[in-house]
Amino acid sequence: MNTLKGLFSLLWKCYVAVIFVIFAVALYPFFWVLLSNKKWKKISFRLFVFWSWMMRVFCFYRVKKVLDSPLPEGPYIVVANHSSYLDIFFMYSILPKHPFLFLGKGEILSYPIIRTYFKGLNIPVYRKDRSKAATSFTLAKKAVKEGWSLVIFPEGGIPDEGSPAMIPFKKGAFKLAKALDVPIIPITFTNHYTLFSDPTEILGPARPGVSKVFIHEAITAEAIAEMTELELLNVCFHKINESLVKENPGLIHNK
Repeated sequence: MNTLKGLFSLLWKCYVAVIFVIFAVALYPFFWVLLSNKKWKKISFRLFVFWSWMMRVFCFYRVKKVLDSPLPEGPYIVVANHSSYLDIFFMYSILPKHPFLFLGKGEILSYPIIRTYFKGLNIPVYRKDRSKAATSFTLAKKAVKEGWSLVIFPEGGIPDEGSPAMIPFKKGAFKLAKALDVPIIPITFTNHYTLFSDPTEILGPARPGVSKVFIHEAITAEAIAEMTELELLNVCFHKINESLVKENPGLIHNK
């Protein structure tokens, strides 16, 4: 039975991949034009929102906002747990009102199709190279001044094992929030791992279904100013993890 489920999951991952590639190819000319002119860059965000909706429609995913706290005026920083590529693609249609950029690990630029889109509208982070990491920090500050919000997965990537349990957060997102004097919005994705696990986990779970999302109350810039980076990190980790454990009883985060 487990093997049968694994084979169904593999077929589902292939189906989702085909839908992704179809839209990637179909939308490429439009992105190429929009990203060629800095003035049109924010229009391309609307195209990503459309792509996100199409992935949800054609892959039979429905999003349920279990908690939907009001959002502050942008720009702001979104921090969320990360257990699936759905976290990335659904983010656009979950938060469509204010344009944002992802700060993600630079290794993603090694993927041919994804590289084109990521490099044009997001900011790569190279944690092992201090000079490049400083450049990413500078680009992030510039983006916020231009009116963009930022989305960061503080775990630094999808954990290698134990999903959906979280691994300890890195400090970068919280250092940025204090430096930029902007609010933080913590978000919890509680079941994306069961809907689309890491493709490298060949027979890992994948299926159509309902995505459960918790958009927590924003932490104001004033509250952030009164906390240390570590205190802010712990507050966000607790908020995100609390909903994760509530939806997955007995879950213990990775150390």
